[in-house]
Order: sequence, then structure tokens, then C-alpha cells
Amino acid sequence: MMVKVSNLLKGAIELHAHSAPSIFPRKQTDWELVEDAKKAEMYGIVIKAHEGVSYDRAALLQEKNPEIKVFGGLVCNDFVGGLNVNAVDLALKMGARIIWMPTLSSSRHKKYFKENKKENILNPKKRMNNSENTISIFDGKKIKDSVKHILDLIAKNNRVLATGHLSSEDSYQLVLEAKKIGVQKILIQHVDLGISPYSLEEQKQLVKEGCYLEKCYLACSDDFKDIKIQDMAESIHTLGSSNCVLVTDYGQEHHIPVVEAMNSFVNKLTEVGISNQDINKMIVRNPKYLLEG
Repeated sequence: MMVKVSNLLKGAIELHAHSAPSIFPRKQTDWELVEDAKKAEMYGIVIKAHEGVSYDRAALLQEKNPEIKVFGGLVCNDFVGGLNVNAVDLALKMGARIIWMPTLSSSRHKKYFKENKKENILNPKKRMNNSENTISIFDGKKIKDSVKHILDLIAKNNRVLATGHLSSEDSYQLVLEAKKIGVQKILIQHVDLGISPYSLEEQKQLVKEGCYLEKCYLACSDDFKDIKIQDMAESIHTLGSSNCVLVTDYGQEHHIPVVEAMNSFVNKLTEVGISNQDINKMIVRNPKYLLEG
């Protein structure tokens, strides 16, 4: 990483990064990603893997890099048996900090990519099973018992529930159930990204429910162009920085590296009026509460 890194990244946590090993082409290996985060004097980084598991990789990276925090979790896609209570239970016992609802296996995700071809996004290096099967959090109109059990495990371990690529409507029902069960930390993923977008009114309602919202740099990228930086800044002002986290969702092979992307994101937001104090809330204070509070 050759760019000059903003001092704002000191102590920061990136909650949504992708790296190799992966079936998808990635810009960096886990090791390279962590090295960049260390050079930027970040506090920590979360590795997300659509393939399912990242908590074990995080544990090994942490052992070799005690000067930075490396976090992982579990994504409830088909590859781990979907909404698999036993997989979630084991993940939490093994140190997972975030349990993500289905991403690639959600109906919303499959519908979006069927209608919007993205050559550089989520195209695997090896052929995958192209099953049309999707994973729903519902049994009819009711939340599945397995989902309720997963939410209970997350609540008892005080970990983070992330909505993955569920639709905004499904996510809201999940949030209501999670709160009823006692989940304290809920992260609504990339609310401005076309894969699973949320209207501003929906975002306001989720803030009222106590959720944190991901403001995601990938939504501003040439791959998606779902929102402009200025408009994202205005939404942060409306929602309040105390309710948002900044993430990149970077790691794709054709993009700049994750930490460089976060640096660019922070600089662009400050240029359009987001204060240093608000940046600190969204990349230091809020993520640290979610992961360690």
C-alpha cells in the first residue's frame, strides 16, 4: 500500500472485508490484508467469507499478529447447511463475532444477479453448483424455528447479527424477532447497495429499532453506482453517525486494496462535509462496541 493513509484510520475497524482464500478472485490474501491494516495502525478488521466460515482463519491470523485484532464469523449460506443451528453454535464457541444471514443463497441476491449481470462481482474461479434453491428465514409467514434458535444463540453470546443479503422487508421482520428474543447488536448490511437496498424511510425505522446501518463504499463504485458520496453523506446526517458504520465491502480482484479503499472513502466523506468526529464514531467507536462492547 503506497498511498498516504489518513490519521483517521488509526484505531479504526473495517467490519466488511473480503480476502483470499476464496472461490472468488480476490485482491489480497488474508495476510496481505492484515499487513495493510497494521501499517495504517488500525485497531482491527473483520474477514467475511460468502463460502461460510472465517472465524478459524481469523484465529490463526490473530495468533501471528497480536498487535491487531482480527475477527471472523459465519455466513449462513448453503455451503454450511444454511440456517444450521449446530454450525452457528460451533462458530460462536470457536470465537465468531458476527453471524451473517444468507447472502449468495438468499432469494433477493439471486434475483438481483439474474437481472443485473456483473462481470467483476461474485464470479467464481471454479464452476459452482448453480442450484436455484434459496434459503428463506420464513416457514410460511412465520420466522423459522431454526432462525429463532440461532437468534437465541446470538443473544446469549452477545454477538452481532448481520442481515446479509436479505430483502429489506425480510430484514425488518428478522429485526423484530431478534429484539423480542434479546439480540442487542444488529447490523443492517450495505443499505445503499443495489443487491438489497433500503429506502431512507426504512433506514430511519431500523435506526428507531436500535440497529446499526452499514454505509458501504462498494455502493459508490463503478460496479454498482447506486449512490453518490454526497448523497451518502446527506443520509448520514439524517440518520446520525451514532447509528452508522463505514465499511468498504472491498477485496475484489479488480479494485484497490481494502485499506486503501477505506482511506479513499473516509477522505471523500470529509470532503463533502462529514466531520472527523463523525468519521471516528463510524469507524472506531461504533464498530468497537459491536465487536467488543
